[in-house]
Amino acid sequence: QVQLVESGGGMVQPGDSLRLSCAASGFDFSVADMTWVRQAPGKGPEWVSFINPGGTITYYADSVKGRFAISRDNAKNTLYLEMSSLKPEDTAQYFCARGGRIAIQNQILRGQREWWGQGTQVTVSS
Repeated sequence: QVQLVESGGGMVQPGDSLRLSCAASGFDFSVADMTWVRQAPGKGPEWVSFINPGGTITYYADSVKGRFAISRDNAKNTLYLEMSSLKPEDTAQYFCARGGRIAIQNQILRGQREWWGQGTQVTVSS
């Protein structure tokens, strides 16, 4: 079955950097659109970033553009999110999800989580 396991979260100070990883199994990762989503305390899920199977097309939410970078290693079945210049408002549970931007945004609107990991917590605080 589809398994997505995030890691790399932690507590950091504003301005710090973190790299999140998502280990995928149970499907052909190399042909899958992948997405990062986050959910801040008391708020609904927010789409963060998308990457196509070849890693040649990426999209970012305006709130993270220029600070976050999504990438993937298809040989290792792993998705990454490099986060820099972190802000307190980046504090959230971060999830990787199998699917494209529209599909994941539709799941968010419907309150669904079809192929999502369990998440990793990122806390940015001084």
